Amino acid sequence: METKAKPTVLILCTGNSCRSHMAEGVLREVAGDLLDVQSAGSDPAGFVHPLAIRALAEIGIDISAHASKHLNEFLNREVETVITVCDDADRACPVFPGQVNRHHWPFPDPAKATGSKAEIWKTFEQVRDDIRRKFTDYGQARKEAGQALGKIIDEGDDRH
Repeated sequence: METKAKPTVLILCTGNSCRSHMAEGVLREVAGDLLDVQSAGSDPAGFVHPLAIRALAEIGIDISAHASKHLNEFLNREVETVITVCDDADRACPVFPGQVNRHHWPFPDPAKATGSKAEIWKTFEQVRDDIRRKFTDYGQARKEAGQALGKIIDEGDDRH
């Protein structure tokens, strides 16, 4: 039996330092057995923000080994779904070419937060929690859809 590669979900933002890495970590945790989850940016910062790493570590997800990547690394790969996570104020939200499923789920950039250390941390926690809710729901829906499709295929195979 031929093993089919997992479909790639590419999460894009501008800097690939906070939002896209948090989303990648959450979606891998929820549906990494079903999806090849990646993230990239149109103008990568070159690092993953330490507070993004800390925010996910706080909920048991380790993204400390993640690296900031440019979206060009994915231009010659088969990508099934692209999800952009730039906020609406970010006019430089990247566009990925080709025929792919596209979603735009805007989140504010916590790296741009100002104020005291506590206020900045609160912003990271809020963005993390919002990303966690959205990407957990998405991952669970993808798993449920895959199971339903598998059941339909299995039932069809039983009839022949």
